[in-house]
Amino acid sequence: MYPGTYAAQTPDRIAAVMAGTGERVSYGELERRSARLAHVLHDGGLRPGDVVALLTENSLRALEVYWAALRSGLYITAVNYRLKPDEVAYIVNDSGAAALIVSAEQAATATALRVPAVTFRLAFGGAVPGYDRYEETIAAAPDTPPDDQPHGATMLYSSGTTGRPKGVRSPLPGVQVGESAESLVELARLAFGFNTATVYLSPGPIYHAAPLRFCGAVQALGGTVVMMKRFDAEQALQAIGDQRATHAQFVPTMFVRMLQLPPEVRRQYDISSLRVAIHAAAPCPVEVKQKMIEWWGPILVEYYAGTEGNGMTAIDSSTWLTKPGTVGRPILGTVRICADDGTELPAGQTGGVYFERDEVPFTYHNDPAKTQASQHAAHPTWTTLGDIGYLDEDGFLFLTDRKAFTIISGGVNIYPQETENVLALHPAVYDVAVIGVPDPEMGEAVAAFVQPAAGAVPGPKLEQEIIAFVKSKIASFKAPRTVYFVDDLPRSEAGKLVKADLKARYAR
Repeated sequence: MYPGTYAAQTPDRIAAVMAGTGERVSYGELERRSARLAHVLHDGGLRPGDVVALLTENSLRALEVYWAALRSGLYITAVNYRLKPDEVAYIVNDSGAAALIVSAEQAATATALRVPAVTFRLAFGGAVPGYDRYEETIAAAPDTPPDDQPHGATMLYSSGTTGRPKGVRSPLPGVQVGESAESLVELARLAFGFNTATVYLSPGPIYHAAPLRFCGAVQALGGTVVMMKRFDAEQALQAIGDQRATHAQFVPTMFVRMLQLPPEVRRQYDISSLRVAIHAAAPCPVEVKQKMIEWWGPILVEYYAGTEGNGMTAIDSSTWLTKPGTVGRPILGTVRICADDGTELPAGQTGGVYFERDEVPFTYHNDPAKTQASQHAAHPTWTTLGDIGYLDEDGFLFLTDRKAFTIISGGVNIYPQETENVLALHPAVYDVAVIGVPDPEMGEAVAAFVQPAAGAVPGPKLEQEIIAFVKSKIASFKAPRTVYFVDDLPRSEAGKLVKADLKARYAR
């Protein structure tokens, strides 16, 4: 249940291919390269429980770094390369990373990082000042498997209501790599039909939990990963046809963009090989999903889960058509719906969504308060992602809102507080609130409601100045698309923004 198994049996089988360029890596190559990197990391002083941070765009190198970490008992922390250097540095420092591996394409960010605790640095794809050359370094290491290969894990960062990202840390499995399957690998095999014949199209960014972990699951089961450099609607259809993909995973925004293609463009591509189209990460509008099923047939499989890995629901197309809008029944953990006081609610009543497990499945790194807040007060093994919803009489879960007002735009979580904190420093802003507003393409778009400071002149010029200001401070996808100038903002007597009132005002 890891690449070494298939490298021994069928070393020439393709483990991964880059759509568009045709670059490919066989299982034999993946095994040798990840083994070499595992030796390098060990010689660099890393030991089980240590963290390797990875900063890269979509690249096949990411998968060998992933497997080198997993066969070394290490945590791998993939970092969003679209973040600003200070944001990346926060994650690298907070994770306690002992090693940092970067792509040369990210040289500008990599050289600007202030990460004093990181003493081991490698760069692939070209030279980066301050980093050793990846290819030269691993070429000097042995390609035989290390004698000891404890199973590692991912530690990916998921923000909360404060906007500061926190690492989601699960206990290490305590077994050698390949001795037993991870829960996601088993779920991928049982729920999505992954096996050695799987050809899996991955158009999402590899620093996200689902693309990284699902690519790993495909290779743990001997299939082939088809990675896209970035998502493009027409190129995704072309990749399905060219690579004869059997499985693919999308977020709803990707469906919207494919549906927006002219019919004659859609008809150009043969997608008949596709057996399962997985989607998750954001609510899918009912009409969008219905149109996709009409186009592709009943091959869509939806799941609901989070970076925390505390539970999962899933549903196939045929069942979903009988209950439009549901995210399915649990396939990992048991769903509990609870009132604010912790009381479990019956079917049909809306409350906080918890997954019950046999043990606490994760902690938030360096944040015991947030860890505790995610746990049910009376049942610590019941944990929540902060969503609210209800179960129907047949046990199907329907999500209705997000407690933290997190904005989900194109499948990406955006945390309003972070943008608000930036805008609070702008001299033309007296008060500000940021919310998600409906967007036909992205699901939600970031909107800022600004009460101008005395002397500031609201209008298009100030709007563009505010948007540019945010983009200069944090990642551009967190910046508002639109700024609304208002006379006041709804705040409680305690000074807290009442965002439900603001959303109602926007709707009116």
